[in-house]
Amino acid sequence: MSGTSLAIEVRRVTIDDPLVEPLLRELTHEYVTRYGPDAREEMSRYPKDAFAEPAGVLLLLLEDGEPVAGGAYKRYDERTAEVKRMWTHSAHRRRGLASRVLVELERAAQAAGYTRVYLTTGPRQPEAKGLYLATGYTPLFDVDADPLTIGPLAFEKPLPARGDGPRAHDDQGRRAHHAPTPKGAQLP
Repeated sequence: MSGTSLAIEVRRVTIDDPLVEPLLRELTHEYVTRYGPDAREEMSRYPKDAFAEPAGVLLLLLEDGEPVAGGAYKRYDERTAEVKRMWTHSAHRRRGLASRVLVELERAAQAAGYTRVYLTTGPRQPEAKGLYLATGYTPLFDVDADPLTIGPLAFEKPLPARGDGPRAHDDQGRRAHHAPTPKGAQLP
């Protein structure tokens, strides 16, 4: 390639799409290398439709038609999307692609009506921990503790509400009407 950067295409795919194969293969290798052979189970832990719309999504970043990064989310609970399968091809790391995947997943989750993102990463993935801290995720663990004594490292991040601000809609997606708070009253 010459010094020009190719455009990145964001594509929603299903787990069966042949373009997903590099993600699954390389991510499995990464897990096994860091955590041992039992880590293969993580890749088959969820049913195929867990990452399918409307409750989930799997997306890839493609450069010149080839997958260079990707990730997914699945429904964690009614308001929360859980990010899974974050991956950047080993030949394309250190380009900000993982941050781009997170932004795209957050946008998709927000559009699907989720108000929070939750995720975990393994204690032997310091680059993932750094990514989530750098992109505004709140750690749900003691960041000063030895990660190997914690187990999975959990993070969360609120998503802006759809519409014109926080809590703009009720649980059924209707516009919420909130009475003004009386003077001197404490908010929860």
